[in-house]
Amino acid sequence: MGKDSFTGTKSYVLDPELARIVNASIRLEMPLLLKGEPGTGKTLLAYAIAENLGMPLIILNVKSSMKAVEALYQYDTLTRLNDSRFGDSSRDVSSIEDYIKMGKIGQAFTADSRVVLLIDEIDKADTDFQDDLLDVLDQMSFDIIEIDRTIKAKNRPIIIITSNAKKDLSDPFLGRCIFHHIAFPDADMMRKIVLAHFPSIEKKISEACIEAFYRLREVKGIEKKPATRELINWIRILLMDKEFDTQYLAKRDVPYLGVLFKKSEDLKLAQRYTGGY
Repeated sequence: MGKDSFTGTKSYVLDPELARIVNASIRLEMPLLLKGEPGTGKTLLAYAIAENLGMPLIILNVKSSMKAVEALYQYDTLTRLNDSRFGDSSRDVSSIEDYIKMGKIGQAFTADSRVVLLIDEIDKADTDFQDDLLDVLDQMSFDIIEIDRTIKAKNRPIIIITSNAKKDLSDPFLGRCIFHHIAFPDADMMRKIVLAHFPSIEKKISEACIEAFYRLREVKGIEKKPATRELINWIRILLMDKEFDTQYLAKRDVPYLGVLFKKSEDLKLAQRYTGGY
């Protein structure tokens, strides 16, 4: 495989199907849209691609009130006004271009080398945000109306888009992406992930933790099931606890439940299941 082929990293255990999808999106130069429950590694995949391919990573964290233009550029009128009042700036007040600041997509387009662009949790924003990005991502260009200038991508970025499916994405947007749903890892994949994070972990500890983790995920009524991130943090704390014994888990005595469950009601259900440890 060449330089632009993703092969995973030491800390990101790669599912073969996901590897094929990532490399297909790179070859076809189409954004890769990832869905899946939180904690399945959607965001971390962008970090892993950047690390593996040796490219800078630019992250656009989408907010609910965000407008597409904010992701492209910002015209800082306030600073220009202050500069014109006080006259102590090195910027040229008569030049609007001196007050144009690139947003995250603008930074990706104007970068001198190819980058990985992560558009994280796009479903947080309104559908207008998606629709306004359609042509930008398709044509790899946008206009700065204040200075009548078109910005074209110097290098087409590798684009990773994540969604937690809080809102439906429009059909036109979906049509311009390669889609992949990252399923929650099964126990075999989770063993590989745990081993990647804790290469020297004793097998009996990892097995006991993974078994308890999946058992707790199935507690009836849990709204926010613990994800891979919580499992890794939980194991990290258990390994630091010199008094921890895997026999606790076999007896359903599960310490540090708060690391696994972040919602009060979920924690109560888990505590009830484990006998209130």
